[in-house]
Amino acid sequence: MLNKQNMITREEALPGRDAPMPLDDTHFVNQSSLTAEPEMGQDKILFGLGCFWGAERLFWQLEGVISTSVGYAGGYTKNPTYEEVCTGQTGHTEVVRVVFDPSVISLEELLKRFWERHDPTQGMRQGNDLGTQYRSAIYVYSDEQAQVVEKTKQAYQELLGESQITTEVQHAGPYYYAENYHQQYLAKNPEGYCGLGGTGVCFPPSK
Repeated sequence: MLNKQNMITREEALPGRDAPMPLDDTHFVNQSSLTAEPEMGQDKILFGLGCFWGAERLFWQLEGVISTSVGYAGGYTKNPTYEEVCTGQTGHTEVVRVVFDPSVISLEELLKRFWERHDPTQGMRQGNDLGTQYRSAIYVYSDEQAQVVEKTKQAYQELLGESQITTEVQHAGPYYYAENYHQQYLAKNPEGYCGLGGTGVCFPPSK
């Protein structure tokens, strides 16, 4: 029997499909494009911090965030369905794609929210949500982003003490959009499940 808290190999993964998920391209909250690439002066990054419903809301509320969407990354299966991801047989984790304007909100500020608003020490789970799809992850698009991530990771590790951060940090591979009903889920379903928590450990206030 498959243990969903064990990462599978590429050879074990479901094959998926060539056709991407049908997607309504308009953000339910701010009417931005979900699929547009960053314009000049903008940037993007992928964050995995447990169930992507609450994680996406965390970021779309921030000034300087232009667009958010939810999807699957870090695994092997092409264009997976949510049901396939839930089996633990795709290797993907649930992520939020964040397009932002660094002149308004820096990557450091986004990362502070990331580290503080979930528990990055839990391995293949987040709270009661168990499985590789809930692992903590950051997928970057440049070496410069990777350096900033590593700097904030080390800073947060020092604040945490003995509890070791398990967050996966990699250069981004393919990002597959989740089904329409997952996009901006908590705006469409305000009473829906939000699994965001945290360690209770916060960065010192900015000077």
